[in-house]
Amino acid sequence: MADVDRPLRAALFMLGSVAAFSAMAIATRQIKGVHDTFEILGYRSVVGFLLVLVVGTLTRQIGRVRRQRLGGHLLRNLCHFTGQSLWFWAVTMIPLAQVFALEFTSPIWVILLSPLLLGESLTRTKLLAAALGFGGVLVVAHPDFGHPNLGVLAAAGAAVFFAATALMTKRLTREEAVIGILFWLTLMQTGFGLGAALADGHITLPTLATLPWLALIGVAGVTAHLCLTTALSLAPASKVVPVDFLRLPLIAIVGAMFYDEPVQPTLFLGAALIFIGIWIILRQGPKATA
Repeated sequence: MADVDRPLRAALFMLGSVAAFSAMAIATRQIKGVHDTFEILGYRSVVGFLLVLVVGTLTRQIGRVRRQRLGGHLLRNLCHFTGQSLWFWAVTMIPLAQVFALEFTSPIWVILLSPLLLGESLTRTKLLAAALGFGGVLVVAHPDFGHPNLGVLAAAGAAVFFAATALMTKRLTREEAVIGILFWLTLMQTGFGLGAALADGHITLPTLATLPWLALIGVAGVTAHLCLTTALSLAPASKVVPVDFLRLPLIAIVGAMFYDEPVQPTLFLGAALIFIGIWIILRQGPKATA
């Protein structure tokens, strides 16, 4: 396909990512109260691991899985598992649109963590973007410091761990194939999730009612990351990332229609500030977002 079609293909893959992330949040909400966060994560990773094995075998990529960077994979997946745990917990506690808005601050955290993890410098532009992002967080969360909202704190914490995961993924991709990263991601997180779920001595097995939702969470999780990675390989981040913000109005509509969640103007005002902060960084080009 000609290069002229690459932006269109990237946009289509990003729409697939938007749909997959939204489906994962909705499916999690549907089984709220039946399975706890760790059970959901464990079952999700089992489905994801099976998908990776099947796809890797069919495409003859499974042989590219290596063990030389297990320490890096372990640290990355501990951060990712923590972020996922906080995200899934937040989905069951606060409005879906609020979770997504706070999750979008992850690129802002990448800016602040990159000097520590990648040795990059902080510029005035990056600090301005971070300030706008955190201003957006305050508008979205409208925190009561005397009575902190655990769901909001969980969603904000998830963004921090997702940022750390992104930076460590960037380091791994210099020497590791995508199939290898996905293989160790799903395998390790299967162990983390099921191990944590069994820590209290009890685990709820899937039922006929919850199994389809758990399968959807697993498929959507792998699909979302594959679509996002593919989109970024086809077009610059400045063209791809804005499409991801479609998740916010879409999930706000879903939350209002099916879960009676209020949609407040401050949510979109705060999300706009977060988006402007991210857009400033994207406009600086690859060096700013490295």
